[in-house]
Amino acid sequence: MALAQTPPAPPVMAPAPSTQVAPDAAATAEAAPADAVAAGALDSSYTPMAPTPGKGMPVDRGIDFQDQYSELGEYAYWLDTVVLLPIIVAISLLVLGLIVWIVFRYRAAANPVPSRVTHNTTIEVIWTLVPVLILVGVAVPSIDLLAKQYKPAPASAVTVKVTGYQWYWGYSYPDNGDFEVVSNMLSEEDSIKSGEPFQLAVDNRMVVPAGEPIRIITTASDVIHSFAVPSLWFKMDAVPGRSNEKMLVIKEPGVYYGQCSELCGARHAFMPIAVEALPRAKFDAWVRSQGGTVQGDEVAATPDALPAAATTTPATQDAAAAAPAAAQ
Repeated sequence: MALAQTPPAPPVMAPAPSTQVAPDAAATAEAAPADAVAAGALDSSYTPMAPTPGKGMPVDRGIDFQDQYSELGEYAYWLDTVVLLPIIVAISLLVLGLIVWIVFRYRAAANPVPSRVTHNTTIEVIWTLVPVLILVGVAVPSIDLLAKQYKPAPASAVTVKVTGYQWYWGYSYPDNGDFEVVSNMLSEEDSIKSGEPFQLAVDNRMVVPAGEPIRIITTASDVIHSFAVPSLWFKMDAVPGRSNEKMLVIKEPGVYYGQCSELCGARHAFMPIAVEALPRAKFDAWVRSQGGTVQGDEVAATPDALPAAATTTPATQDAAAAAPAAAQ
């Protein structure tokens, strides 16, 4: 009977997922790191660097300049030890020798009849020209050093704004989110615990990348201070209402100490400076640990920055929509 017949089963259609266009395996692999970055897997681990004894700090019974860790510092040290010091020693010995010779050669016992000589043209020409040549020889490297010290920083330099307060320092990073780090001197007990020299150790250092140009801008909020780090050959006044700018390049990672070098009040002697130079990757990690940003972080963390191969294009959507109809 027709009523007892079982209706024919509907045609079996292919499952919809099997008809979708699968993303390319390489595109998926490329998208994984970007997803991890977007999820916040950026390196923000930072551990303060331990100072090296005798590096970037005064040494016991030291009578010379501190070892220099910038090209300008090495140049200035050469100018002092190779050019100025020999000239000073030579001139001092020459003048001393002339005085001793004149005292004995022209003493009254050896010259009962005083000499009537008033001048000697040859000697006067010599003692006029020789000092002029010496001064010119000193002036050339001196002016060159002065010009290099105030060479403008390139546009790619990391900017640090240094502000002097009574009596501590503030370090702002306008290129990295414009956060500020406040730096105060550590107590003697805390300095001993950290293994740093007392009256030079601070709670928060000025952290910068090593081997890269740094644009340092100094100012002050109250009175005149002076930001000075001897081992980096860097010294610049911090004046209220004024911004002074100077470039610094630190040759290698390390911790370098300095002090305020302008009498600024009762606690002037308790305004130490600690500059920590780190490799670029560790500097970026420190910036992130302070809540700042590093160039490229915003782009990497944006979903729009995922590889184009991992996204769905209109052509892919059309192919996926047409697949079920073709299967029927």
